[in-house]
Amino acid sequence: MKKGSKAIAKEIGALIKLKQSQNKLCVLGLATGSSPLSVYRELISLHNNGLSFKNVVTFNLDEYFLLPPEHVQSYHNFMHENLFNHIDIDPKNIHIPKGSLSQYEIDLYCKEYEQKIIDQGGIDLQILGIGRTGHIGFNEPGSHANSITRLVTLDHITRFDAAPAFNGIENVPKKAITMGINTILTSKRIILMAWGNKKAHVVLKSIEGKVDPNIPCSYLQNHNNATVVLDSEAASDITRIKTPWLVDSCKWTDDLICKAVLWLCKKTQKSVLKLTDEDYNMYGMSDLLNVERNCYKLNIKIFNRLQKTITGWPGGKENVNQDKYPERSQPKIKTCIIFSPHPDDDVISMGGTLDRLISQGHKVHVVYQTSGSIAVNNQDVLKFIEVSESIFGKIPDKLEKLKSELGSENVSSKELLAIKGKIRESEARAAVRYLGLKDKNIHFLNLPFYETGKAVKKPISIADIKPTVDLINKIKPHQIYAAGDLADPHGTHRKCLDIVFESLKKIKTKPYASDCWVWLYRGAWMDWDLHEVQMAIPLSPSEVLRKRKAIFYHQTQKDGVIFQGDDRREFWVRAEDRNQLNAKKFNDIGLADYEAIELFRRYNFL
Repeated sequence: MKKGSKAIAKEIGALIKLKQSQNKLCVLGLATGSSPLSVYRELISLHNNGLSFKNVVTFNLDEYFLLPPEHVQSYHNFMHENLFNHIDIDPKNIHIPKGSLSQYEIDLYCKEYEQKIIDQGGIDLQILGIGRTGHIGFNEPGSHANSITRLVTLDHITRFDAAPAFNGIENVPKKAITMGINTILTSKRIILMAWGNKKAHVVLKSIEGKVDPNIPCSYLQNHNNATVVLDSEAASDITRIKTPWLVDSCKWTDDLICKAVLWLCKKTQKSVLKLTDEDYNMYGMSDLLNVERNCYKLNIKIFNRLQKTITGWPGGKENVNQDKYPERSQPKIKTCIIFSPHPDDDVISMGGTLDRLISQGHKVHVVYQTSGSIAVNNQDVLKFIEVSESIFGKIPDKLEKLKSELGSENVSSKELLAIKGKIRESEARAAVRYLGLKDKNIHFLNLPFYETGKAVKKPISIADIKPTVDLINKIKPHQIYAAGDLADPHGTHRKCLDIVFESLKKIKTKPYASDCWVWLYRGAWMDWDLHEVQMAIPLSPSEVLRKRKAIFYHQTQKDGVIFQGDDRREFWVRAEDRNQLNAKKFNDIGLADYEAIELFRRYNFL
């Protein structure tokens, strides 16, 4: 994402300078949402290093209908907070659709917006993000190629994705004003960007599918100067990335060979050791056979690779052949840090492994990176206050004042957020105590990037990295576990992972670092593909139940959690289903039949 954002900003900067040298205006089409945020930060950096925006005219794609410009979630506010307030653009050159219009003003206003673009000679460069529905701007599925700026009704998925920022889908506007498909396609240059796993499927449809009104982004295939910029996660479903052997001859690495063989198992519905030369040839993988020579030896190689990942000893098993286990046997007792982005990701994502590490005698520290405060609803706070009142009598006046805030989920003072953070802290303590962890080994960093009281977080700073580095240096671990979620590059999990990565860079020269291994786990939404797995921890039925009970201690995240995502199952159900699916995948390719399995991939930071 960072490299892609820099490239986009560099092209925009070069165009602005070219226009300046020609004494011309540079007309930019701008987008909102999470995707362009990193581009805007790069543009601000270019401005701070001498790039002027005085010759720039901007036209934004869209705005929520009936939202006034000063509303915190308006795109007018978004653009000024994230770009315009930080550069020297002339305010009169800024054009953002006006949301606070009456129904009767819409048609004329939209025509005038179109005319303003035409009067400026059209858009020189338009940047776009892509929604999960395939929308560009707010052109939802069904938008016509000839559509222009207009009022539209938002798709339910689009409103659902915006719900966290609005504190609930009921607060998300149902309509918006957007540039049309035709308006966008008349731009001289278009750059579409997409970051994270969540965009992978719709990117695939947009790029490799037919031009389809139900995937509005696919209209870009008809533009003669459009470029798509992706990070590796958003590109992961594209054929030449996901199955490159189907496109052309490829360089066969061990990981790619494993990926291809497992893909073939799924296609043929066979276990690894049952694959034949005919299977490889029939599914376009004769090139791999030419490299490996012998089908049976190849199958054995992959079988052994996957078998080696499975261990009941996440901290390593003493006095064993190291080649047969994913972790080192020495030292016998390891010091471990488990980084948890929110106060429940540890037990949801690797609760069974955490339980195993503690029971096998390792020195385990759990580090909660953020408070998770915004995920507690006001009614839960009221419940805790009422319990306190019923036991201890009248509560302090300060708390009494806070009770007045609890009637609205849109209100979140610092005091109220602090209470919510303490509620989550108490739940986290209870969960890991149940698994046998001592209080002195439980740490709460409450990283400042998270503490905005809103779904949108601050950029990572040294204030986030320093306490993380200090704690690692203090504990001097042999193992670090961190959440390796890449679904949303602007999300809390990704920021927490980036903080860990930046911290590892700073401790890599320390004497203990050479003996520190880092294992990445995945969250409640997805897991590692089998070809990516380097350690698999099987769980017995009783361990699955212990993990479930640990998750249950997070009561405020059960039965109606605020940030549910697009999976309506409760977190404990998601976790169990995912772990059991992992076990089934191993069994389907011919390995042992376990109840459930948690998966990890090693990250080498040295």
